[in-house]
Amino acid sequence: MRILLAEDDRRIANFVSKGLRENAYAVDVVGNGEAALYQVSVSDYDLIILDVMMPLKDGFEVCRELRQSGNNTPILILTARDAIEDRISGLDFGADDYLIKPFEFGELLARLRALLRRQSEIRPSKIVVADLEIDTVSQKVSRGGHEILLTAKEYALLEYLAREKGKVVGREEISTHVWDESFDVFSNSIEVYINRLRAKIDKDFMSQLLHTRRGAGYVLDDV
Repeated sequence: MRILLAEDDRRIANFVSKGLRENAYAVDVVGNGEAALYQVSVSDYDLIILDVMMPLKDGFEVCRELRQSGNNTPILILTARDAIEDRISGLDFGADDYLIKPFEFGELLARLRALLRRQSEIRPSKIVVADLEIDTVSQKVSRGGHEILLTAKEYALLEYLAREKGKVVGREEISTHVWDESFDVFSNSIEVYINRLRAKIDKDFMSQLLHTRRGAGYVLDDV
Protein backbone atom coordinates (compact mmCIF):
# COMPACT_ATOMS: atom_id res chain seq x y z
CA MET A 1 0.00 0.00 0.00
CA ARG A 2 1.23 3.51 -0.81
CA ILE A 3 0.69 6.25 1.76
CA LEU A 4 1.12 10.02 1.64
CA LEU A 5 2.33 11.50 4.93
CA ALA A 6 1.95 15.27 5.24
CA GLU A 7 3.78 16.35 8.41
CA ASP A 8 5.94 19.45 8.90
CA ASP A 9 7.67 18.21 12.06
CA ARG A 10 10.72 16.46 10.60
CA ARG A 11 11.28 14.33 13.70
CA ILE A 12 7.74 12.96 13.66
CA ALA A 13 7.78 12.55 9.88
CA ASN A 14 10.99 10.52 10.04
CA PHE A 15 9.70 8.37 12.89
CA VAL A 16 6.35 7.62 11.24
CA SER A 17 7.71 7.06 7.72
CA LYS A 18 10.44 4.74 9.00
CA GLY A 19 7.93 2.68 10.95
CA LEU A 20 5.52 2.47 8.04
CA ARG A 21 8.24 1.34 5.64
CA GLU A 22 9.29 -1.34 8.11
CA ASN A 23 5.70 -2.56 7.95
CA ALA A 24 5.74 -2.90 4.15
CA TYR A 25 4.10 0.41 3.25
CA ALA A 26 5.52 2.68 0.55
CA VAL A 27 5.56 6.25 1.89
CA ASP A 28 5.91 9.70 0.32
CA VAL A 29 6.54 12.55 2.78
CA VAL A 30 5.75 16.24 2.34
CA GLY A 31 5.99 19.13 4.78
CA ASN A 32 3.16 21.48 3.85
CA GLY A 33 -0.42 21.48 2.61
CA GLU A 34 0.23 22.72 -0.90
CA ALA A 35 2.82 19.99 -1.45
CA ALA A 36 0.29 17.43 -0.22
CA LEU A 37 -2.32 18.58 -2.75
CA TYR A 38 0.27 18.49 -5.51
CA GLN A 39 1.37 14.94 -4.63
CA VAL A 40 -2.22 13.71 -4.68
CA SER A 41 -2.68 15.31 -8.11
CA VAL A 42 0.24 13.40 -9.62
CA SER A 43 0.23 10.08 -7.71
CA ASP A 44 -2.29 7.48 -6.57
CA TYR A 45 -2.42 6.76 -2.84
CA ASP A 46 -4.20 4.09 -0.84
CA LEU A 47 -4.32 6.31 2.27
CA ILE A 48 -3.39 9.86 3.31
CA ILE A 49 -2.14 11.01 6.73
CA LEU A 50 -2.53 14.76 7.33
CA ASP A 51 -1.08 16.81 10.16
CA VAL A 52 -3.33 19.74 11.03
CA MET A 53 -0.73 22.41 11.84
CA MET A 54 1.10 22.64 8.51
CA PRO A 55 2.34 25.76 6.70
CA LEU A 56 0.74 27.18 3.54
CA LYS A 57 -2.43 25.11 3.97
CA ASP A 58 -3.38 23.25 7.12
CA GLY A 59 -4.62 19.67 7.22
CA PHE A 60 -8.27 20.66 7.51
CA GLU A 61 -8.06 22.77 4.35
CA VAL A 62 -6.24 20.03 2.45
CA CYS A 63 -8.88 17.52 3.53
CA ARG A 64 -11.70 19.88 2.49
CA GLU A 65 -10.18 20.53 -0.94
CA LEU A 66 -9.58 16.85 -1.60
CA ARG A 67 -13.16 15.95 -0.77
CA GLN A 68 -14.53 18.83 -2.83
CA SER A 69 -12.51 17.61 -5.81
CA GLY A 70 -14.09 14.16 -5.50
CA ASN A 71 -11.07 12.38 -4.00
CA ASN A 72 -12.31 9.57 -1.75
CA THR A 73 -8.94 8.25 -0.52
CA PRO A 74 -9.14 7.40 3.22
CA ILE A 75 -7.75 10.28 5.31
CA LEU A 76 -6.36 10.11 8.84
CA ILE A 77 -5.93 13.43 10.65
CA LEU A 78 -2.85 13.52 12.90
CA THR A 79 -2.59 16.42 15.34
CA ALA A 80 -1.68 17.66 18.80
CA ARG A 81 -4.93 19.64 18.97
CA ASP A 82 -7.26 17.56 21.11
CA ALA A 83 -10.19 19.96 21.54
CA ILE A 84 -13.48 18.30 20.68
CA GLU A 85 -14.25 21.16 18.28
CA ASP A 86 -11.13 20.35 16.27
CA ARG A 87 -12.07 16.68 16.06
CA ILE A 88 -15.56 17.59 14.89
CA SER A 89 -14.12 19.98 12.28
CA GLY A 90 -11.77 17.34 10.91
CA LEU A 91 -14.54 14.78 10.53
CA ASP A 92 -16.92 17.34 9.04
CA PHE A 93 -14.30 18.28 6.44
CA GLY A 94 -14.28 14.64 5.33
CA ALA A 95 -11.58 12.91 7.38
CA ASP A 96 -12.17 9.23 8.12
CA ASP A 97 -10.31 9.09 11.43
CA TYR A 98 -8.49 11.30 13.93
CA LEU A 99 -5.40 10.46 16.02
CA ILE A 100 -4.06 12.79 18.71
CA LYS A 101 -0.36 13.29 19.40
CA PRO A 102 1.46 11.85 21.24
CA PHE A 103 0.41 8.40 20.11
CA GLU A 104 1.65 4.85 20.18
CA PHE A 105 2.85 3.71 16.77
CA GLY A 106 0.97 0.43 17.19
CA GLU A 107 -2.29 2.37 17.46
CA LEU A 108 -1.47 4.27 14.26
CA LEU A 109 -0.92 0.98 12.44
CA ALA A 110 -4.18 -0.43 13.79
CA ARG A 111 -6.10 2.62 12.65
CA LEU A 112 -4.56 2.43 9.18
CA ARG A 113 -5.49 -1.23 8.89
CA ALA A 114 -9.04 -0.45 9.99
CA LEU A 115 -9.38 2.29 7.36
CA LEU A 116 -8.07 -0.01 4.64
CA ARG A 117 -10.36 -2.85 5.75
CA ARG A 118 -13.40 -0.66 5.14
CA GLN A 119 -12.87 -1.43 1.47
CA SER A 120 -13.30 -5.11 2.32
CA GLU A 121 -14.38 -6.12 -1.17
CA ILE A 122 -10.90 -5.38 -2.49
CA ARG A 123 -8.86 -5.67 0.70
CA PRO A 124 -9.57 -9.09 2.27
CA SER A 125 -7.76 -10.04 5.47
CA LYS A 126 -6.52 -13.25 3.84
CA ILE A 127 -5.60 -13.91 0.22
CA VAL A 128 -5.27 -17.47 -1.10
CA VAL A 129 -3.65 -18.42 -4.40
CA ALA A 130 -3.57 -22.22 -4.75
CA ASP A 131 -1.72 -23.37 -1.59
CA LEU A 132 -0.17 -19.94 -1.01
CA GLU A 133 -1.78 -18.04 1.88
CA ILE A 134 -1.18 -14.38 2.69
CA ASP A 135 -2.45 -12.95 5.98
CA THR A 136 -2.67 -9.21 5.31
CA VAL A 137 -3.15 -8.36 8.99
CA SER A 138 -0.15 -10.20 10.45
CA GLN A 139 1.73 -10.03 7.12
CA LYS A 140 2.58 -13.71 7.40
CA VAL A 141 2.96 -15.85 4.31
CA SER A 142 2.85 -19.62 3.98
CA ARG A 143 2.72 -22.17 1.20
CA GLY A 144 1.67 -25.74 1.69
CA GLY A 145 1.51 -25.05 5.41
CA HIS A 146 5.14 -23.92 5.59
CA GLU A 147 5.86 -20.33 6.64
CA ILE A 148 7.82 -18.22 4.16
CA LEU A 149 9.93 -15.41 5.57
CA LEU A 150 9.92 -12.24 3.48
CA THR A 151 11.45 -8.80 3.84
CA ALA A 152 9.06 -5.83 4.07
CA LYS A 153 9.50 -4.95 0.40
CA GLU A 154 9.18 -8.57 -0.75
CA TYR A 155 5.96 -8.84 1.23
CA ALA A 156 4.60 -5.58 -0.20
CA LEU A 157 5.27 -6.77 -3.73
CA LEU A 158 3.71 -10.18 -3.12
CA GLU A 159 0.60 -8.71 -1.50
CA TYR A 160 0.07 -6.34 -4.41
CA LEU A 161 0.45 -9.14 -6.97
CA ALA A 162 -1.92 -11.31 -4.92
CA ARG A 163 -4.55 -8.58 -4.79
CA GLU A 164 -4.31 -8.46 -8.58
CA LYS A 165 -4.47 -12.27 -8.87
CA GLY A 166 -4.77 -13.43 -12.46
CA LYS A 167 -4.08 -9.96 -13.84
CA VAL A 168 -0.88 -9.04 -15.65
CA VAL A 169 0.61 -5.98 -13.93
CA GLY A 170 3.36 -3.94 -15.49
CA ARG A 171 6.35 -2.12 -14.05
CA GLU A 172 4.50 1.20 -13.85
CA GLU A 173 1.63 -0.24 -11.82
CA ILE A 174 4.04 -2.04 -9.49
CA SER A 175 6.22 1.02 -8.93
CA THR A 176 3.14 3.17 -8.25
CA HIS A 177 1.75 0.92 -5.52
CA VAL A 178 4.81 -0.73 -4.01
CA TRP A 179 7.57 1.90 -4.26
CA ASP A 180 7.56 5.58 -3.30
CA GLU A 181 8.43 8.63 -5.40
CA SER A 182 12.17 7.99 -5.01
CA PHE A 183 11.90 4.91 -7.24
CA ASP A 184 14.30 5.02 -10.19
CA VAL A 185 12.34 3.98 -13.27
CA PHE A 186 15.59 2.96 -14.97
CA SER A 187 16.68 0.59 -12.21
CA ASN A 188 16.15 -3.17 -12.22
CA SER A 189 14.80 -3.23 -8.64
CA ILE A 190 11.47 -4.74 -9.66
CA GLU A 191 13.15 -7.57 -11.54
CA VAL A 192 15.47 -8.21 -8.59
CA TYR A 193 12.55 -8.48 -6.15
CA ILE A 194 10.54 -10.63 -8.54
CA ASN A 195 13.44 -13.07 -8.69
CA ARG A 196 13.75 -13.06 -4.90
CA LEU A 197 10.05 -13.81 -4.53
CA ARG A 198 10.23 -16.59 -7.08
CA ALA A 199 13.08 -18.21 -5.16
CA LYS A 200 11.02 -18.15 -1.96
CA ILE A 201 7.49 -19.03 -3.08
CA ASP A 202 8.09 -21.22 -6.15
CA LYS A 203 11.53 -22.83 -6.08
CA ASP A 204 10.74 -25.79 -3.81
CA PHE A 205 7.23 -26.46 -5.13
CA MET A 206 5.93 -28.48 -8.06
CA SER A 207 3.62 -25.78 -9.43
CA GLN A 208 4.78 -22.28 -10.26
CA LEU A 209 2.61 -19.32 -9.23
CA LEU A 210 4.64 -16.26 -10.24
CA HIS A 211 4.83 -15.89 -14.01
CA THR A 212 6.47 -13.39 -16.35
CA ARG A 213 4.59 -12.14 -19.39
CA ARG A 214 7.39 -10.94 -21.64
CA GLY A 215 6.91 -7.33 -22.65
CA ALA A 216 3.84 -6.94 -20.44
CA GLY A 217 4.66 -7.62 -16.79
CA TYR A 218 4.03 -10.24 -14.12
CA VAL A 219 1.08 -12.27 -12.93
CA LEU A 220 0.45 -14.33 -9.80
CA ASP A 221 -1.94 -17.15 -10.58
CA ASP A 222 -2.49 -20.88 -10.11
CA VAL A 223 -2.81 -21.74 -13.81
